[in-house]
Amino acid sequence: MTGDPGQAAARRYDVAIIGGGLVGASLACALAPLGLKLALIEAVPLRAASQPSYDDRTLALSASSCRILETLGVWPALQARATAIREIHVRELDRPGRVILDPRELGLDRFGHVVEARSFGAAMTAALPALHNLDLLCPAAVTSLHVDADRAVVEYAGDSGQATLEAALLVGADGANSFVRAALGIADERYDYGQTAVICNVTPDQEHRGRAFECFTPTGPFAVMPHVEGRCGLIWCVASADAPRLLELPEAEFLAAAKRRFGGHLGAFLKMGRRSSYALRLVRAREDVRPRVVLLGNAAHAIHPVGAQGFNLGLRDAAVLAEVLADALAHGHSATPGAIDCSTDFGGIDLGDIGLLRRYSDWRSPDQEGTVAWSDGLARMFANPSALAAAARTAGLLAHAFIPPLRRRLAIQAMGFRGRTPRLAQGQPL
Repeated sequence: MTGDPGQAAARRYDVAIIGGGLVGASLACALAPLGLKLALIEAVPLRAASQPSYDDRTLALSASSCRILETLGVWPALQARATAIREIHVRELDRPGRVILDPRELGLDRFGHVVEARSFGAAMTAALPALHNLDLLCPAAVTSLHVDADRAVVEYAGDSGQATLEAALLVGADGANSFVRAALGIADERYDYGQTAVICNVTPDQEHRGRAFECFTPTGPFAVMPHVEGRCGLIWCVASADAPRLLELPEAEFLAAAKRRFGGHLGAFLKMGRRSSYALRLVRAREDVRPRVVLLGNAAHAIHPVGAQGFNLGLRDAAVLAEVLADALAHGHSATPGAIDCSTDFGGIDLGDIGLLRRYSDWRSPDQEGTVAWSDGLARMFANPSALAAAARTAGLLAHAFIPPLRRRLAIQAMGFRGRTPRLAQGQPL
């Protein structure tokens, strides 16, 4: 249901998800079959052009992410607008060495798919209202949060004015500038890369044939992702001071400059779509769980887009949290005395118990730390102007080019198989 209970007494839920973007919506779809009473609060109308998660960006979905979405039943709505990634070409600008990742080395025919974030948003917009046990509160802005031993209390403003809900578990999936994280006083670490990603869709002269390209430059990666109808998604990272000029260039000049930066791998760029941009920063919460609270997705770890791992990491967060809660409901978990009595009866299971939530955190920690370290390390290493760093980068690329086990390991990690794999990513329902 979509709406707002207005000034009525506080509604009670098992799980309240703050943030209806890609990760929050995916979590709602994952939790719905468990019979939990769910609330999803999103400030921006899902169909609005200003909805930040559903913009013109191209999402490179790893193989594990595609499997998760397939298991959730979302993939059929995306498949017609998805483009298979059949090769990945990695190189450094003006330096020797190139790595070509081929899924056939792993006995596969693709690494994953590319979809437009807007198409993903359309699929989610269609899926969410069909979840009978979900109250979709949108547009509604959270105004205050309070968490105590018994419950999380959320006050929010919707079309009908102020309202309140209570939940056994509060999930913050509201992005890098998370209101949940700030309101609860959860500290974070930040690093500004001094880079801005300029993004748009372009049409190249030659067929992309499912090839994805990532060229490392001193100002960040220049990536070209295969897309539908012969188009490609372009992600051009530049020094933040240079981004306004790049955004304002006439189309012909922008396309010519992009061609010079990219080289002749796909011929000339013939036309382009709307340009947009976003600043690149590392934002990582120092805690991802507290009693009754979980942060996931960009609210817990907003990372550099190198390697296109951000959304994939958040989707794995959602899959693992759903599995941990499902197992607790199926096998039992000691409840905290006095926990909130929601409308559903799960034999005293307390979904906000810190011991239960630490299971999630412990499971996710290796993948999160490894992915953050990998993306941050690449971003900083390729921005390092020293000759020693340049030599190390070239040696690394050449090693991956000529040593198949290194190449296969890189490919497997890029596909999202890092550590213990959640059931949804194995095609198994919860």
